[in-house]
Amino acid sequence: MSIIDDFIVVRKYTESLCVPLEVEDYIVQMDTFTSPAKWHIGHTTWFFEEFILKNFVADYIPFDEKFNYIFNSYYNNAGKRAKKNNRGSFSRPTVARVYEYRKHVDNAIVDLCAKNLNEKIKELLVLGLNHEQQHQELLITDLKYMFGNNPLLPAYQKDFQLLNDKNSTSGFVAIKEGIYEIGYTENGFCYDNELNAHKVYIHDFEISKSLVTNGDYIEFMDAGGYQDFNFWLEEGLHWKEKNNISHPLYWQKKDEIWYQFTLSGLQKVNPESILSHISFYEAAAYAEWKKMRLPTEFEWEVAANKLDWGKRWEWTNSSYLPYPNFEKAAGAVGEYNGKFMDKQKVLRGASVATSKNHSRKTYRNFFYSEERWQFTGIRLIK
Repeated sequence: MSIIDDFIVVRKYTESLCVPLEVEDYIVQMDTFTSPAKWHIGHTTWFFEEFILKNFVADYIPFDEKFNYIFNSYYNNAGKRAKKNNRGSFSRPTVARVYEYRKHVDNAIVDLCAKNLNEKIKELLVLGLNHEQQHQELLITDLKYMFGNNPLLPAYQKDFQLLNDKNSTSGFVAIKEGIYEIGYTENGFCYDNELNAHKVYIHDFEISKSLVTNGDYIEFMDAGGYQDFNFWLEEGLHWKEKNNISHPLYWQKKDEIWYQFTLSGLQKVNPESILSHISFYEAAAYAEWKKMRLPTEFEWEVAANKLDWGKRWEWTNSSYLPYPNFEKAAGAVGEYNGKFMDKQKVLRGASVATSKNHSRKTYRNFFYSEERWQFTGIRLIK
């Protein structure tokens, strides 16, 4: 497919995720780390307008000058913006108006590509499409968090089930010590935080072929894993006690049976299914209880070709830091990854919510240690 075909497919998929929604569903923001569906629809549109149309169409007139303030996320170089925790407080622009904005920008991009598709525009289009795919996953997880915190526990879509998957293999893979190359070395797209391939020394280790299941984790809970401070990092202990955490996100116990909220509604927890929605603190505590540990991101990448991955974002024991000789691009695009290399943990792989063709073994996702609204899971090393 051509780049413009890719553009149309990606943009339509984002909109298809919103088909099950009522108008009221577009506006709600349940917490600071989530964003309303209306904002996702607008922000992914703003990205193309801000970085492509404003720079490559000489007579381009922005759809609405005020939208820059509302739909800019964190790009200081692009001007002032609304605070992240206020994204759900704006009843205007209306949902219909945001879709008008989206159509306007889509038409302008298609028109530009028909007239002048140079390499720089193509490069920014590819970045924009990958950016939108990230927001497709965020849209799914933000909607789940919204519905999962609604006392009615409404289903997003009755047949939209992402948590019934199971491990296809078991046992451990042995990796020999040695010097390995880490980072992206192919010719396709990657983010700047994957660049500058470099050598690392890895000691012998064995990594699990399978991810921790719900049943595995229930054993941890039944053994007092949440109560025994010996398993917990100090910050994790404070987080757990401050927020009264005693089970994975979306779980609840009724008549001695565990249930979990899914995008299809409330369902019984299947012990054989792969665990999800776990914080780094919980993952580290479980690993300590099992007398094992989490992999580093480098160990994970070295072993990736021998693993079945892609069902959960897998916590690693690596902090999100720059690779050797990392350089940020000039301007707002340079704010995409580098400014977040502080106090976050790297997750590897992909999840069942990740968009098609948006995963690779060098991909470095990153979240704060307490966050668990993404489809996160645990893989262990012994």
